Amino acid sequence: MPVISAPYDFNEDELYVDLASMFGHSLFLKCEGFNFAGSIKLKAAIEMVEAAERDGVLKPDSILVESSSGNLGVALSMIAASKGYRFLCVTDSRCNLTTRLMMEALGSQVHVIAGQEANGSFLGARIDYLRALCASDRRYVWLSQYTNPSNWKAHYRRTAPEIARQFPQLDTLFIGAGTTGTLMGCARFFREWHRPVRIVAVDSVGSVSFGGEAGRRMIPGLGMSIRPPLLDESYVDEVIRVEEKDTIRACHSLARNGFLFGGSTGTVVSGAMGWLAEHETAGHTAVALAPDLGERYLDTVYQSNWLQGLYGDDVIEADERASESWAVQPAPPAPASSPSPSPSPGGRRPHMRTGDRGGRRRHRRRTGDP
Repeated sequence: MPVISAPYDFNEDELYVDLASMFGHSLFLKCEGFNFAGSIKLKAAIEMVEAAERDGVLKPDSILVESSSGNLGVALSMIAASKGYRFLCVTDSRCNLTTRLMMEALGSQVHVIAGQEANGSFLGARIDYLRALCASDRRYVWLSQYTNPSNWKAHYRRTAPEIARQFPQLDTLFIGAGTTGTLMGCARFFREWHRPVRIVAVDSVGSVSFGGEAGRRMIPGLGMSIRPPLLDESYVDEVIRVEEKDTIRACHSLARNGFLFGGSTGTVVSGAMGWLAEHETAGHTAVALAPDLGERYLDTVYQSNWLQGLYGDDVIEADERASESWAVQPAPPAPASSPSPSPSPGGRRPHMRTGDRGGRRRHRRRTGDP
């Protein structure tokens, strides 16, 4: 029985979902959302905070500040509350409302940047705000997840060894690319592994992490509007770019099978399934990382009006929309009234048996690629 005194001391890191029955290709999805911060960002957050403490950067009167689209902000909020620090998260309008409320519930302050760059990115504005903040008061300590080597070291020391223990014959590892901390930590570890492991980075269309034109990205978690300072492409064997519509379809396919994951997971699963469909994978061992769960995305990725407003009516397939509306049917007409049965001898009414009047719920299981 685990007994802890600090919330960051617990992290379930050995849970995998086999997606073969859902998508037709064997892929083991490593679930990183089962901790009190709800995401893989807990690992990087605690590594960066403890490194800053060892280096004497963090002091009792320090105020932690960080730019985050959501998950790292929640992790730092939790750690700051546990350790007695104050924390200010600088985010933007793409941050899910649930995520903002979680940070505030943990005692943190959240500053939402309204301005954005010409390419539609908020990141530059967030970073400019943080730089000005730190220049104004020495108490502000910016951990800078985009440049902090402790970001990737957390995954070199923890995430990759966890995978290696469970899959000593691993062939391919799919990792979503944001700051590239997870990607670089795992890639560096498996470069030293006893057998070759193919590292496939999964990015969002519209991200410039690996080159290409910047474009609109509405689902937080993956992709960057600048080249990630931590990225070293020599450790990456292949890059897959996924459209946000395909991200959404993968999320909904998983949910229809009872697994509610976040947007980043949908991107990684969509990219991995496309790759597996194009390659000979008999006897192939493939693992992908699921950074978080889906509760924080209920008002975005899983909300019909939000989806249709941004991506159009066809973002969710027609047959899926039909299955979603199975319960929205007119009420059946009330049965015609009939005279009450005559009392039986002795004044007792006869026993009446009623059948099941409810409609039958159709259960449909979808298979195949999202």
